[in-house]
Amino acid sequence: MEGSLLTLIDSPDEALLLILKNLDNIEVLYLFIDLNKSFNKLVHDSIFTNHLTMIRCSSNGSFDRLDDHIHDRFCSQILPSIHHNIKWLDVACSSMEDVLLCTSYPNLSGLDLHHIERDIALQETPLTHIFQDKISSLAIGVVRCERLKLHIKLDKFADCLYLLDSRFDSLENVFLDICQISTPEIVINNKKELSKLKAFSLYSDRPTFQYNELIVPLLYRMVNLEELDLHLVVHFYSLSNEDCQHSFNDFKNNKIISCVDYFPDFKHGQCHIYSYPYRAKTYEYITNNFPGGLFKYVREVSLYDDRLFEHDFFVKIAESFPFMEQLTIYNRKPQTNKFYEQSNYDSQHLSPIQYSYLSVFELFWAHDDYVEQFLLDIKTSLIRTVNLQVLVSTLDRVTHSFTRDATRTNCRKLFSIYVPRDISISTQLKDYFPHTKACTISISTCPRNGLPL
Repeated sequence: MEGSLLTLIDSPDEALLLILKNLDNIEVLYLFIDLNKSFNKLVHDSIFTNHLTMIRCSSNGSFDRLDDHIHDRFCSQILPSIHHNIKWLDVACSSMEDVLLCTSYPNLSGLDLHHIERDIALQETPLTHIFQDKISSLAIGVVRCERLKLHIKLDKFADCLYLLDSRFDSLENVFLDICQISTPEIVINNKKELSKLKAFSLYSDRPTFQYNELIVPLLYRMVNLEELDLHLVVHFYSLSNEDCQHSFNDFKNNKIISCVDYFPDFKHGQCHIYSYPYRAKTYEYITNNFPGGLFKYVREVSLYDDRLFEHDFFVKIAESFPFMEQLTIYNRKPQTNKFYEQSNYDSQHLSPIQYSYLSVFELFWAHDDYVEQFLLDIKTSLIRTVNLQVLVSTLDRVTHSFTRDATRTNCRKLFSIYVPRDISISTQLKDYFPHTKACTISISTCPRNGLPL
């Protein structure tokens, strides 16, 4: 054996590569990594490191983890040394956490989990948050799966009706993300009860006018539903909170929040309907009627109203969305209870609002007062650098032609300013923001159905 290994070591790289290709990638890495410089270079090639099968097939045909000494060496030495090359992993349930947590996998896009129990597959672990935005392909081999679960994104509500027309009558857990909830072009007469459905989630961030016509009849078909999770924005002509809550009288085990707004200036209304605790990453078009609460999963927030936002409203927003990263304001109404000097306001308002994670602030459709609300150091404390999107004319007014000391502290924390195209960046602006990158961006009318604010 020793003589054969010496002969192999002395072989040309081309010959070695042909030989190694006939071996399993796990064997190649275990036997030859760090053997010498030539072998080390070869076995680090993407041919041997892109796809690793960290399982073995037993005599009875089942899958299990690698032998302990091989498994331990991979987790402690080999995987950390090739982690940036790995794009796909096949892992047994018994070694899942050891393998996935022993190093980072910046380029991992595929994961195949073998021989996993149903309860483990359904539970949320630290691995869920680490890999949820990286994995584009996930295959799970589940042992004794008795409950079928479906997560799917759909373009139209008609697709939802086709999906729930009883052809998939074994589904017990359905989670839908629908782009557009509108009346189907053809009649889909679905009235059959969905008696096996135990958990249902419906998410759509586009406003719909068809809540009573489409959503309510669908929910009433779910006669044995135990868990309901909703995120909807409803437009209406005449609706009350009582009307919304009446729709959920049969779902007493679920906390459903509804918040109705009517905008006299625009002659239309909206209703937010969602389950609490709220698990979506976005919460759009929040108004002064916002009931508050803790929304720890939300990262993007937009504020919208035809009534003014006062300082206390922003205090509530900061407390309700502690991990907010992006904030957009649509409001042209000026504030009334403004304060500039600390001596003029009570102690409750002296503490500036902190935005610990905010990184993007969009104010193209906001009154000057809300830009001032953000830039005045007695009103707002920025913890990290921020990208500010604003009109230059607004910025000029709020900073008193880039000379105002009260806005200078927060302006120094701006990483970049996005301003409309076809404007010139003045010398004064550059001097006031010496460490800030000024960029141009195309803007259009307010994206809220083109409605002016």
